[in-house]
Amino acid sequence: MRLIIVTGMSGSGKTKALDILEDNGYYCLDNLPVKILPEFINMIMNIENFSNRVCITMDVRNSEMTTEALKTLNTISKRVSESGEMKIVFLDCEDSVLMKRYKESRRLHPLMMTEPKLDLQGAIRKEREALAEIKSRADYTIDTSLLTTSDLNVKITKILPKSEKQRLSIAFTAFGYKYGIPSDCDLVFDVRCLPNPYYIDEFKTKTGADKRVRDYVMSHTESKKLFRRITSYLDCAIPMYEQEGRSQLVVGLGCTGGQHRSLTFAILLAQKYKEKGLSTTAFARDSERNVKKYL
Repeated sequence: MRLIIVTGMSGSGKTKALDILEDNGYYCLDNLPVKILPEFINMIMNIENFSNRVCITMDVRNSEMTTEALKTLNTISKRVSESGEMKIVFLDCEDSVLMKRYKESRRLHPLMMTEPKLDLQGAIRKEREALAEIKSRADYTIDTSLLTTSDLNVKITKILPKSEKQRLSIAFTAFGYKYGIPSDCDLVFDVRCLPNPYYIDEFKTKTGADKRVRDYVMSHTESKKLFRRITSYLDCAIPMYEQEGRSQLVVGLGCTGGQHRSLTFAILLAQKYKEKGLSTTAFARDSERNVKKYL
């Protein structure tokens, strides 16, 4: 198994790091008590078909974040090393940036909840002292002071083995403009400019899921040209979305009813990018509406 312990200063971005690792297929737990860790690791290593990638965050809210925590982590590391590895990722941040983040969020530092006499600056100082030992033990230290979420995503994914990195998932959604544009689309391409199979009797009640309909749509020079332009754009944009840290992209293909041309493009694009190693789906949003139209 591969176990990642994410720890560091409160406000440094541990929750965001957890989200990034979850997107990359990790089973994530937030702030599991140190004393429970050995029992938890033993349990999951004995559960058949349980995820072999686990991430656990630990922070100063955990009263055992002392030398005892390091002893426990060393014990766990030896246990995990029998069939995998454990890595500790420490997220650090400049005091001035942490203070700004807390003031902007209007949240209390965790230590200020348990020690009301502490001010923010004092809480940050005390937390830094408490985490000094575990920081020295960390395999990776990431300073998030100047990092955006996408920058953090790049830093985190660099830590992961190449085989674990989650590629972008793309949902190609065919829709009819007469029913409105889907609200969840990141990109929308209009294919109403193409010849419409709806006006051919044998195709009128069929959809782009029928190969004959797809062959008809793609038999036109205009369709081939538009398909090349759309794929050219996606070939350029997809790596940028991956670099930004996106885990899913919803691409809308719209025609008048969402039945023929748009579904043809959705299916063919899904096939094309699946062959490139991406996880893809093709979905006809308005299929039920169109079926009812012919009843």
